[in-house]
Amino acid sequence: MAKFTLFDYNIEGYSQDASGAYKNPARNHEVRMKEIIDVNTGEVKVGGSKTILRSLAIGSCIVVAAYDSRKKVGAMAHVMLPGRAPEKEPEKTKYAADAIDEMINQMTVAGANRDNIEVCLVGGGNVLQRKDDTICKENVKSTTELLEKENIPIRKAVLGGTERKSVFLDIDCGSISYTEGDGGKRPLWRPSRRSHLR
Repeated sequence: MAKFTLFDYNIEGYSQDASGAYKNPARNHEVRMKEIIDVNTGEVKVGGSKTILRSLAIGSCIVVAAYDSRKKVGAMAHVMLPGRAPEKEPEKTKYAADAIDEMINQMTVAGANRDNIEVCLVGGGNVLQRKDDTICKENVKSTTELLEKENIPIRKAVLGGTERKSVFLDIDCGSISYTEGDGGKRPLWRPSRRSHLR
């Protein structure tokens, strides 16, 4: 489910034009709305420059946040299980291999260059604190190995632990941030100038 939010401004005294921008004639500047798209378990979603993608309450899952800084195309894949889906599985993108394939496909359809895609990983936490847990390690191993096979660089990762996590990708600037437990939002990664110039 998508919704709209307004960042960093008090809109009192602003009027909204047909493009969706808020303008204040006295200050001669505008504020634009950004669409927030939630990426839930087993989903893969893509967005453009006016979009923020987010995944909340991540436990043992791995969220792949992907970005092409030159085309300003971003995507998230919310991986629940390692490997590739069984043939008769209806929700294939719950599985790492299918989710990564679909993420790359959606990004290239949206205009991204496959060779420019960079990713960050968030999740893989044993939030139930099970002593015999293996799914977290299997998800991490499967996801990282698949990305390596696809020659997609992992720029930063926050994996493991026992706290739930959330991750946010602001596609306009490529900024990826995260939360852990009850903590506030922290920066994780932002593309360098070199990424823009590749």
